[in-house]
Amino acid sequence: MRSTQDPALLKAFAAELKARRAVRGFNQEELGFASGLNRTFIAKLETGTSSPSLTSLVLLCNGLETDPAELMHSLMKRYRKELRAKPTTG
Repeated sequence: MRSTQDPALLKAFAAELKARRAVRGFNQEELGFASGLNRTFIAKLETGTSSPSLTSLVLLCNGLETDPAELMHSLMKRYRKELRAKPTTG
């Protein structure tokens, strides 16, 4: 089965998650505890090597005390910037 991962989207999510964690003053362990997720999973999200499930996304939002819709809005802004910065081939 072919991977459907979008590297630009993963990079944008990683940056958004890391920025929001920093604003809250959390390290990865603290965000993991606050959200009920494993620190190593948080690290994989922040390096863009993994993507969250819908459940994980909601748990992260709970841990960050942010609304999922607001997170998605900010994520899409970062994603559009990533797409514009991506070199075109051809």
